[in-house]
Amino acid sequence: MGNICRSPTAEGVFRHKVKQRGLGDRFVWDSAGTHSYHIGKAPDRRAQIAARRRGIEIGDLRARQVSVKDFENFHWVLAMDMANYEALQAIQPSGSRGRLHLFLEFARNFTDREVPDPYYGGDSGFEYVLDLVEDAADGLLQAISKPA
Repeated sequence: MGNICRSPTAEGVFRHKVKQRGLGDRFVWDSAGTHSYHIGKAPDRRAQIAARRRGIEIGDLRARQVSVKDFENFHWVLAMDMANYEALQAIQPSGSRGRLHLFLEFARNFTDREVPDPYYGGDSGFEYVLDLVEDAADGLLQAISKPA
């Protein structure tokens, strides 16, 4: 929603995994929120700490609000939960290039459909978000890599 917890965590995890595989020059990624709450702000400190414990740096990211142009600029537009999915669906231009999905559709080891917002919880919530998005990022990379 505000682009300071789940989405930048997912962006950082995906960026990390892509670079580990030597594919950094083949992808462009970005995260954005459906609301304008935190534009220009760094990710939540707790998200940064949890990610850093896993060797993932997200402190360089800054929150922005999603734009209709994102559906033209990106092949994949991924929502963390149904509320954000519906907000994105409402602004998605018909015939747009971007494919809208729930991020956890790509998870292979979890049955959760939505990434829970850890903002009002404790540190364990940020760790669980990392578990979910690491799994989904692996599945997304696998899906992207399949021949059309």
